[in-house]
Amino acid sequence: MDSDKTSKLSFETALTKLEAIVDSMEQGDVPLADLLGKYEEGTKLLKICESRLKEAELKIEKLKKQKDGSAAFEGFEPARGE
Repeated sequence: MDSDKTSKLSFETALTKLEAIVDSMEQGDVPLADLLGKYEEGTKLLKICESRLKEAELKIEKLKKQKDGSAAFEGFEPARGE
């Protein structure tokens, strides 16, 4: 899997691909020769999912209550290379 394309995947896309890999591995559909490659791909996808969740968590933490009771969003730059 191309790491540049992989790093741009959405959480949903990465999770769907990861679930497909896990399903095929659990069902024994992956030949032993391809197993290591699938494991590596799954590890990359897992990191992407974790990164996207961390970004969402940071966005939620940036929400703060205004004096008038409304919510305001403060932008942030997510850390890269996680």
